[in-house]
Amino acid sequence: MEKQDFKIMKSEIQLQAKNGIDFILSASVVWFAVYFVWTLDYTSYDKSILTFMVGAILLPLAFGLSKVLKTNWKVKNNPLDPLGLWLNFAQLIYFPFLIFILIKSPDYFIMAYAIITGAHLFPYAWLYDELGYAVTAIIMSVGSLLIALNIEPEKMWFIPLFTSIVFFLFAGWIFINLKKIKE
Repeated sequence: MEKQDFKIMKSEIQLQAKNGIDFILSASVVWFAVYFVWTLDYTSYDKSILTFMVGAILLPLAFGLSKVLKTNWKVKNNPLDPLGLWLNFAQLIYFPFLIFILIKSPDYFIMAYAIITGAHLFPYAWLYDELGYAVTAIIMSVGSLLIALNIEPEKMWFIPLFTSIVFFLFAGWIFINLKKIKE
């Protein structure tokens, strides 16, 4: 396969999937809902379980946004098409660590979840040829750690709020870059 063919395949995914904007916007909304959960007067364990429940709306929300934003989840006849799904599944490999944190130290569950969420974005920088994914992954992961190191467990709601804001800013970045690509 020639380098040019590879670039064409990546460009096709980038344009049809619109750099994953539907998922990024969905994640923004979900993490804002998670922020609300972490402001509730429940135990960290209970808030963590509610976080999993709230997270379940991500895919249906992304699907709905894909219809509004006219993004394609499947790019037929493109061998790179399944890669996006596989990159997302990679996040699930870290869930045993997340379950360990949930059981052993639930106060820090939301930090671990935000770090995993941020880190899983990193390879999409290559898939979409979008540096913003790498920058967002680093900011989200390191930022979540720094917040957790500097606040009391009762204020862990800062982490999902921070994560939601980073996702919203990244969505803006993607919209701006998509306009440049189309021109």
